[in-house]
Amino acid sequence: MTGILKRPIVTEKMTALQEKGQYAFEVTLSANKIEIARAVEKKFNVTVLGVRTSRHKGKSKSQMTRKGRYAGRTPAWKKAIVRLKDGDKIQFFQNV
Repeated sequence: MTGILKRPIVTEKMTALQEKGQYAFEVTLSANKIEIARAVEKKFNVTVLGVRTSRHKGKSKSQMTRKGRYAGRTPAWKKAIVRLKDGDKIQFFQNV
C-alpha cells in the first residue's frame, strides 16, 4: 500500500476543488480506486467517499531538446481525484 500516492497535485484548478472537499494526487499507474482510497484514508486519517481516476499519456519531447538519434517522451502518469466526507480536510502546507 505504501508508494501508491506519489505527490499531491497543487494547481489553481485543484485548489478550487479543495473547497468542495476534493483533492488530487498523482498515483502509480497500476493503482486501482480501492487501493487509492485506502492509501488516502490511512495516510491522512480521513474518510473517502469516492475516487475518480484518469490516465495521461506522456508527451513527445520537442526536436530542439532531443539529443542524438531518438526523440524522447515524458513518462505516462495517472491522476486520482478523491472526494472526502463533509468536514474532513487534508492540510498539504502547515504554517504557511
